[in-house]
Amino acid sequence: MTEILSDEAVAFVADLNRRFRPRRNELLQARAARRAEIAAGATLGFLAETADIRAAEWSAPPAPADLSDRRVEITGPTERKMTINALNSGAKVWLADLEDANTPHWSNVVDGQQNLHDAIRRTISLETEKKTYELNGGPYPTIVMRPRGWHLDERHLPVDGEPAVGALVDFGLYFFHNAAELISRGSGPYFYLPKMESHKEAALWNDVFTYAQEKLGIPVGTIRATVLIETIPAAFEMEEILHALRPHISGLNAGRWDYLFSIIKYFRDNPNMILPDRAAVTMTAPFMRAYTELLVSTCHKRGAFAMGGMAAFIPSRRDPAVNEVALAKVREDKEREAGDGFDGSWVAHPDLVPVCGEIFGRVLGDRPNQLAKKRPDVAVDAADLLHVAGTGGSVTRAGLHNNVNVALQYLEAWLRGNGAVAIHNLMEDAATAEISRSQVWQWIHNGVKLEDGTPITAELVGRIEDEELAKIRETVGDEAWTAGRYDDARKLFERVALADDFADFLTSAAYDSID
Repeated sequence: MTEILSDEAVAFVADLNRRFRPRRNELLQARAARRAEIAAGATLGFLAETADIRAAEWSAPPAPADLSDRRVEITGPTERKMTINALNSGAKVWLADLEDANTPHWSNVVDGQQNLHDAIRRTISLETEKKTYELNGGPYPTIVMRPRGWHLDERHLPVDGEPAVGALVDFGLYFFHNAAELISRGSGPYFYLPKMESHKEAALWNDVFTYAQEKLGIPVGTIRATVLIETIPAAFEMEEILHALRPHISGLNAGRWDYLFSIIKYFRDNPNMILPDRAAVTMTAPFMRAYTELLVSTCHKRGAFAMGGMAAFIPSRRDPAVNEVALAKVREDKEREAGDGFDGSWVAHPDLVPVCGEIFGRVLGDRPNQLAKKRPDVAVDAADLLHVAGTGGSVTRAGLHNNVNVALQYLEAWLRGNGAVAIHNLMEDAATAEISRSQVWQWIHNGVKLEDGTPITAELVGRIEDEELAKIRETVGDEAWTAGRYDDARKLFERVALADDFADFLTSAAYDSID
């Protein structure tokens, strides 16, 4: 911890906060104002004031060598064992996640930075009672770190008596300690940027990057950033976000789970924008097809990478039948992405790396990416992006039970410090928990009924909580139940799913409940 939180590193983070925290605060206020306009009846659309950017000729900078082939990216938290497993996975890129797959317990924040420091220098190893984990000799994936979103604060590192911006803590510590080392090894400081809602938020990141590079004597443009398009307002500003981040932009990613959460959150009081069960909302739903097609065509028009979504399946060691069905779905998903022109995609488990790599390899051949596939056939308008009603499916009792079960299990693990949780053979993170709890809120507050006509109410959800918690207790056993935080998880779930006011992020609501 002393090494990561050196006086010089902390001073660098404090400087970033003094310079950029006021703008961050203004942009969060702008988010709230925009959402209030939507609630009052305003419509989302492409911005008239930035039409000249969309019409102009410009492009992203060429990719550095170790970011030109991104056909398979593995994602995961920066916990020490998982860091080693990710580096040994054979993926082209490791998304080192300090955001949705990580909980902001202070020990996780600092230990994650230490693990990244050691991973970059190839000195990382771990001794446990059962096994020694160490690097396998490579080749190793390129590391792309994901800091927290703009909305999260970090109270453990106050600046001038106020919490620091979590994103600036994560970025600042990583950049300060590792930028020069990464360059010396033929790589660079690369980032995935989450949760943005506008090109103005991207412009803030661009200014942070420029200042940080100048401050530490790193050539401007060394940083490269891939932006997750995982909010519905950002879907209308893809070109503007790419433009705002020049000369640092690398590409965009289709962050599908947070994108669904954002649609639920943004239109939570609109009865015409209600989504069915999460399982019924596939990537072939018309509004999701519009989103991914627009992302690929936008990126390749500008010479930027288009990265596909997460395959969250965790292969079972005991049930081949489960694997057969799930792997067929994974293959179908990745084949669709590769055929659409994506340059690569995400997996959550090392066993899926060869599956994804093989599918993209068939399409790529000896090319590192599909930037040449421009997709001039794509024509997406605002109505296409908002066509939630064309999804099909229904709200079922099984879907409601699943939402409650997943949210409770995830929140209990989150409160104990685990942000990436295996539930029902899926790697769940904060994004999928957000969908689960926000759907419950939306269904209750819009008077939605189950397929048998039963209205969804807080009382019904309370009874389902009782049933699901009883099942969970039976599964985990009394000892694990007693040692866990299931009562706290239930209180937190009811706070973010059943309260009259909608909490914008469950992680913000839960932050005061952790160390």
